Order: sequence, then C-alpha cells, then structure tokens
Amino acid sequence: MLTARTRRLAPGDPLHDRALVDLLPDTDVLSWVRGGDGIVGLGRAARFDISGSDRFGAAREHWRRLCQGVRVDDPVRLPGSGPIAFASMAFDDDPGDSVLVVPEVVLGRRAGTTWLTTIGTAEDVPSGGSAALRDLRDAAASRAAPVRSPGRVDYAAGQLSAAGYRTAVAEAVHRIRAASGLGKIVLAHDLLASTEQPIDARFLLGNLAAKYPACWTFVVEGLVGATPELLLERTDREVRSRVLAGSAWPHDGRGPDELARELLHSDKNRDEHEHAVRSVAASLGPFCDRLRSPAEPEVIRLHNMLHLATDITGRLDGSAAGRADLLDVLAAVHPTAAVGGTPTEQAVREIRELEGMDRGRYAGPVGWLDADGNGQFGIALRCAQLGTDGADARLFAGCGVVADSDPDSEAAEAAAKLRAVQEALESGR
Repeated sequence: MLTARTRRLAPGDPLHDRALVDLLPDTDVLSWVRGGDGIVGLGRAARFDISGSDRFGAAREHWRRLCQGVRVDDPVRLPGSGPIAFASMAFDDDPGDSVLVVPEVVLGRRAGTTWLTTIGTAEDVPSGGSAALRDLRDAAASRAAPVRSPGRVDYAAGQLSAAGYRTAVAEAVHRIRAASGLGKIVLAHDLLASTEQPIDARFLLGNLAAKYPACWTFVVEGLVGATPELLLERTDREVRSRVLAGSAWPHDGRGPDELARELLHSDKNRDEHEHAVRSVAASLGPFCDRLRSPAEPEVIRLHNMLHLATDITGRLDGSAAGRADLLDVLAAVHPTAAVGGTPTEQAVREIRELEGMDRGRYAGPVGWLDADGNGQFGIALRCAQLGTDGADARLFAGCGVVADSDPDSEAAEAAAKLRAVQEALESGR
C-alpha cells in the first residue's frame, strides 16, 4: 500500500527559500511552474502508459484506482498537496501515446506556502529514505550535478519542413475557401535539433522560466516547454480556461504598442480568436451552471509574441461535480479550436492529411491533477520532445489558418514561435 505524506516547510528550509526550478537534481524530473508558484516532482512511484481514443477515460480509471489504495497524511490541504500525478496526453487518438506519472517526491508552492510530499510504501515514506528525496536535498545544498549547456546546436528539417508547411497552409486556405464547411485549421510543423552535448532538461526549463515567467513552464517525460495557454484549471467546483488565438510578433520595426493595436483591430485575428473562445465555451457549458466570458479579448505580451487572450470562468453544477472529474471535463474540451480548428472533428481529419506527421504529445494537454479532483492543464505549445539518445530534440510550432491566411506570413509566425525553444537551447545560464 502506498502512503502520501505532506508537510509544510518553514522559512529557512533550503527547499522553502529557493526557486522551484533551481531545486531540481540531475535525474528524471517533472515540472509545472509559473511565476515562482507551481509543482515539481522527481522519482517514479507509479507510471501508466496510455494510448487510443479513450486515453482520458483510461487515465481517469488508473488514477482513481491508485488513489483508492493510498493512505493520505496531508495537513496542508491545498490544491496540489497530497498525492498528485503529472500527465501529458497525445494530441490525436492515433497513435495517441500518453503518460500519467506519480512522482515519489513532490515540492509545491502556492501563495507563499511551500510543502513537500513523499509518496511510497508505508515503510519508506516516514523514514524519508527515498533516493529521490535525497537527490532533492542534495540539489538544495548545491551538491547535485551542475546544469549543463548542450553546446553547439544544429538544425534540420523535421517530418514537415518549412517549405512543406507553406504548401500545407496554401492547401488549407484553398479548402476553407471552397465552401467546405471549414472555418479554421490549425497546422504545425517540426524542426529537429542536434546538440554537441546531451540536453539537460533543467537547462531548457530554467531558460524558459526566466524568459517566460507568465507562461506555465513544464516538463513531463521528456516534453519540455513554456505554454501561455491554460486549457483547464479546476479548484473545487470552479473552472477556468485561458484561450489564446490570434498572434503578432516583432518585425519590420513595429513596436509592441503598435502591434497590440493592430492585433485588436485585425479582422483575421479576431475571427480566429472568436472561433477558439466559442469552442471552449461550448465544451464547458454542459458541465457548468455558470459560465462567464468577457465580450472583448485582451492582449498578452510575451518575450517573442503577442496574443489575443480571453479568460473563461465557470462553476460546475452539482450533478457535474459529482459525476465528472477533471479528466472528464478535459476530454470534452480537447482539442479546442485554438489547436485543432472548426468544426473540430473535420479540422482534425484535415490536419492528419495536410501535415502528414505524428504530433505526438505536442498540442495535447499537459499538467497535473490531485486526489481531490483539482488540477491545472495547459496546451503543450512552445515545446520540444527530447530524444532518447539525449543529444537531439524535436521542436514544434503551429498557427491557425483561416480564409484570409497567407502562407508566407503563417510560416514566419511559426518561425517566430519556434524561437522560444531555440533561444532556450542556445542561451547560457
């Protein structure tokens, strides 16, 4: 039987006083951090590999069965304390390789409270004898291996080259204009990076967290990134989603204020954004007795991009709260128009044909959930899947294509989005 033991950490404890991403040791790590708050994990108390169209349902059942067999000692009682799992779900049903990981050690921080959870057998947890916990304490005492730079980085075309991406965008525009019923298709392409030295996930994670503090910085089973888009957050009965669609990036000497004004007044970008907002609202609506969405989007400014953003908030109704947990709602929401298109099922079929590549877990939900049904999931954007040999990575970026899209402009936007991970790979720390 597993035991999950959580304790609040006091100021002065090395694990309390340092940034979460700076406390990770040189081992397999898990992370979901934004602006200093979040959760990091290490070690593996349990792992479930999931595939197929019912991946969300399978993940839910694995998690429920595990939680039923865990003895919980949690005086902290905050979202993310007690037993938690990190999850990274495939974008598509086929092949749909997804993963659910329960770490041995979790370090969490929320609104000034820092806690430590250990998960293991009833004999091991009270003694603090976990190797993962010793690794965490060593990292806090600066005894862990230093973060390593990957050295020189070379790039090559992935399964879909930049030229192939332009062709795919042009064909998507043609299909949308052909009165096919399509309103939007979100197309992506990949870029392969090879490095002089094996890639240290902490190197990427630290650089992304430093440059994108407003994003949710994540690593789950080799998928590392910084997403600005919160797909779904649940705290008790309250749910929230931050929808992003419609983008601009610095070019041609335009400053951020000018770009923000252009973005807010762009019919093409406003139309794309409205598709995405309606998609999320329609998916959340059946679960909620209250749903709110501002009439006008705002502009959020990141290091390399500007986006139209809308925060949708809601409250699960009594019946939905009793029968639908976070993964049920997540299955209903994914994929949104922001990463799939509209109508969603038709757009996803077009994506498979036009891209001709396996997205893997790119653009799928990534985040964490706890035993009380709380959790946060973003969309895996601005990310890289680290290769098994350690010195390579597959980078992804995509754009929403509508009737007015220009292939060259969409390719330039994708290139600007790729720069987030490229800069993180190439930067020093």
